[in-house]
Amino acid sequence: MNDLVRQHTALSDAELDWLHMLVSEWQLLADLSFADLVLWVPTLDGTRYVSVAQMRPNTGPTSHQDDMVGHLVPRGRRPLLDAALDEGRIVREGDPEWREEVPVRVESIPVRREGRVLGVIARNTNLLTVRTPSRLELTYLQSASDLAQMIAGGSFPFPGHEVDMDHVPRVGDGLIRLDAEGIVQYASPNALSAYHRLGLATDLVGLHLGQATTDLAPSRGPVDEALVKLASGWAPRGAEVEGVDCVVQLRAIPLKPKGTRIGSLILLRDITEVRRRERELITKDATIREIHHRVKNNLQTVAALLRLQARRMDSVLGKDALNEAVRRVGSIAIVHETLSQNLDERVEFDEIADRVLSMVAEISPGRITGRRIGRFGVLGAEIATPLSMVLTEVLQNAFEHGFGPEAQGTVEINAVRGGGSGNKGARLIVTVQDNGRGLPEGFDAKSTGNLGLQIVRTLVEGELGGSFDMVPAPGAGTRVLFDLPVEAETRGEKREDINKR
Repeated sequence: MNDLVRQHTALSDAELDWLHMLVSEWQLLADLSFADLVLWVPTLDGTRYVSVAQMRPNTGPTSHQDDMVGHLVPRGRRPLLDAALDEGRIVREGDPEWREEVPVRVESIPVRREGRVLGVIARNTNLLTVRTPSRLELTYLQSASDLAQMIAGGSFPFPGHEVDMDHVPRVGDGLIRLDAEGIVQYASPNALSAYHRLGLATDLVGLHLGQATTDLAPSRGPVDEALVKLASGWAPRGAEVEGVDCVVQLRAIPLKPKGTRIGSLILLRDITEVRRRERELITKDATIREIHHRVKNNLQTVAALLRLQARRMDSVLGKDALNEAVRRVGSIAIVHETLSQNLDERVEFDEIADRVLSMVAEISPGRITGRRIGRFGVLGAEIATPLSMVLTEVLQNAFEHGFGPEAQGTVEINAVRGGGSGNKGARLIVTVQDNGRGLPEGFDAKSTGNLGLQIVRTLVEGELGGSFDMVPAPGAGTRVLFDLPVEAETRGEKREDINKR
């Protein structure tokens, strides 16, 4: 819609925002009207209309089989659009149109903001299945008429009250029509069923909905007054009412077709099952985090036992081997500690890399400096755990064997992430480079029997599905390269964003 409006019309950004608010709400009008809606906006030169949005009803058959968005219509071809735009009123005159042997009633509703008509909604009703309307259908149509008058008068949508239509009740979920005093005039079968599950033993019609709702809600005190106002339809807002075995979501829509409140619509939906599943997910997430926490504690206990055993050993080689095992276990514990603090199985690996680097740097305190540049980004647990072990092994090798006994130097980690589209083809390229004494003569990373490098090869190539190489660095030292397939990272994704999911 943005592109069409900016390309063909003279509407300002504020007026475009108003159209966006309308489009976010007009599924309600389409469902109440049993009709298709097409939003037409006059072009910059005033000679044509461009259709910038379209909505089909969930409650009836469509009258537009094709997509209408982007169509251009000359002024004069559709007189109802001209009359609604020029006169600023709802136009219903004329006989039904025939489209592919289907009779369609066409109406035009001007879209007004701050006294100016921005465009026209063409409301098209498929008359092929028209029959004597029921009480529900009459209520729907009357409510649709009131909403259409509010749109024409510039009082709907409600300024400053944006609604996510994916998370609010729809017309078919349950509808209650109230009069100006908050008394129920009509309740759809779904709405009545929801209130019965809350504990209502009678019919809703004739009751004051605000008082009836607070009587059913288990809470008492200051919340009652707010709930009374909401369920009475005084303001456009939403809330949830939780009974003993039921949770009902409410949304109030005041009706002011001529500027004065004549009543309101209450849309409602039984969300008991949704909330039950959310509680189960919260419990599951808490259980998973507790498992990660306990695994971390157990690994730290194992590391402490290995450290105690190393202190009691006389063999230098045995002591070094146990200390290496301590660092391997510690790198896994760091990942589980990070996972225990998250709401999902994803971690910001930069923090883990920095902690692993600090842990391994204790081998040569003061002599060798470690630093990280670039970003690993957010990784799943299935990648983070083996990658932390790989990083530990490579860093241990650099700090222990890359320099002479008294030499000073630097070990640098460089991570570059990118490439691919979506989840396909994205790569994480990691370089660990030191400026030490380099590799021995005839060294081959693919055939050496060193345990640490065997672990690295197995994890990188077997578990992570990547490639690994170890080559002399330009000038002096050693460079270790990993190229790993990973999921593409969402732009600007931070751990704070992950934790909000």
